[in-house]
Amino acid sequence: MHDPLAPSDHFFKCDFCLNPWAEDRPMVEGHRGSLICAQCLTLSYQLVINQKAGTKLPPAVTCALCLEYHEDRTHWQSPINEAAWACNRCINQSARILQKDAESGWKIPTKA
Repeated sequence: MHDPLAPSDHFFKCDFCLNPWAEDRPMVEGHRGSLICAQCLTLSYQLVINQKAGTKLPPAVTCALCLEYHEDRTHWQSPINEAAWACNRCINQSARILQKDAESGWKIPTKA
């Protein structure tokens, strides 16, 4: 999320928790500047991918990362920003992208 009213060091925010980008808060960018931080990615991955406990999208709502409506996919809804949803495909792709970034130190969550 791009917040033009935020101070310059808080310009980019995670669409899901609304926390600003920081060196210790790596993020993955979706379409048109949407962002998911490592913490939200971990939560969503554990729920939707590992626990298979995602939910279906309500009508007229799209995934914040790919901007598409997917009736056949499961999704994660942010508990902080209830308007932000992520589909299982975007969660999985974002996890693989962030894990490839050695500087982030982030790893795909394993099943508990």
